[in-house]
Amino acid sequence: MRSLSGIQPSGALHIGNYFGAIKQYVDMQDRHEGYYFIANYHAMTSLRDREALRANCLDLATDFLALGLDPGKSVLFLQSDVPEVTELTWLLSTVTPMGLLERCHAYKEKTAEGLPADHGLFAYPVLMAADILIYNSDVVPVGQDQKQHVEVTRDIAEKLNNTYGELLKLPAPLILDTTAVVPGVDGRKMSKSYGNAIMIFEEPKDIKAKVMRIKTDSTPVEDPKDPEQCSVFALYRLFATDEQREAMAERYRKGGVGYGEAKKELVPLMADYFAAAREKRAALAASPDTVLDILREGGRKARAEAQATLARVRDAMGCL
Repeated sequence: MRSLSGIQPSGALHIGNYFGAIKQYVDMQDRHEGYYFIANYHAMTSLRDREALRANCLDLATDFLALGLDPGKSVLFLQSDVPEVTELTWLLSTVTPMGLLERCHAYKEKTAEGLPADHGLFAYPVLMAADILIYNSDVVPVGQDQKQHVEVTRDIAEKLNNTYGELLKLPAPLILDTTAVVPGVDGRKMSKSYGNAIMIFEEPKDIKAKVMRIKTDSTPVEDPKDPEQCSVFALYRLFATDEQREAMAERYRKGGVGYGEAKKELVPLMADYFAAAREKRAALAASPDTVLDILREGGRKARAEAQATLARVRDAMGCL
């Protein structure tokens, strides 16, 4: 079974990115044939700095590999290394109803945030559909809030299939386990846009400083506390063993442990959890050509799949 997912190169990865998606991609490698691309075409709707985009792409690929994505099991590549995806985008756009695009919540949300209402942002779902369909993807790992993207892709594929014959496989959403809430330092969901994120590979001293700033209530040290209502514990449970988690929860309920103490115990757990990945990332960062070679090889594999799909669609639609 082939799974397909793309991530925009929008900057450093934070802990929420890891537990919300990347860890699950890595865990799926032995069960699915993974195609994972760095969505630099998509990023151009908001990032228009040449050097920043290139640096972000290389950094994101380095992060993926350091965190366990295995190029021997999965295909990691740049979206722009498969130009066929842009031609399929146009072919799909000829059958995509305007109303379908107007209903997409991502466009409404982005324009509400102040992004300019250009064609790239409006037509974003068609490019996303081409990304998914061109590799004959079976499933698309997404969070529940992103399910609409796959539904739109299926709608567009069905429109093309109904017009020209059964050409494209209809993918299914694979809903990721997002039950592990990853709060930021202010208690809201961790997000770079909120400025509350703890980055995976930032300096340990900066991670410690952020952990110590996590927002808590004013419950005295000696009083019982509800671990399920505490952002510090929500992070602690992600990194702790089952035994550590249960022991800390019991200490919360009995009272006698302060939030400052819990934060201090969280810091080394986070450091240990990502220690091997940090070491691997340093080695990869020192050899950028190795990362680029992996991306280019992934691009060659992905492009071979894309060319076969595009040839089939072009022929059915009447291209000579």
